[in-house]
Amino acid sequence: MERIQAWTDGGCRGNPGVGAWAFLLVDSHTGKALSCAAGERSTTNNRMEMLAAIQTLRALKGPSAICIHSDSRYLIDCCTKWLAGWKRQGWKRRGGALKNVDLLQMLDELLNMHQVRMTWVKGHSGDAGNDYVDGLLNTVMDQIQAGDPQANILKRHSWP
Repeated sequence: MERIQAWTDGGCRGNPGVGAWAFLLVDSHTGKALSCAAGERSTTNNRMEMLAAIQTLRALKGPSAICIHSDSRYLIDCCTKWLAGWKRQGWKRRGGALKNVDLLQMLDELLNMHQVRMTWVKGHSGDAGNDYVDGLLNTVMDQIQAGDPQANILKRHSWP
């Protein structure tokens, strides 16, 4: 089991619409945790899911072995099934233009820096980490909708 466990989530109200991403990083040996969330006034759900993983990997201090728990099959499939093929094809797909190439390229770079295992968790099913990050991103979306353009959360804490 990887020492570092992470839960990521992204969401939107409308697609496109107000959106946010969040992550929870936990050192399973010490229980020390870092959680972070931020959002945008106009974005898509897939962009927020990818940004959650990108920001998680960026938060690591150096090359690490990490397990990312996500309720996004899209994110997991991008990272584990499709990314290598899209890269070989010049960041294109057979059916036409590839969306979110900027984020896919960032993910590719970060995935190559770390040992990443992706695990799917069912959303809204009682998984404590998933429920936590879902709450963070909804708080940020509420703040953005209330008029705070700089809405974000950054906390160092213990987990659970």
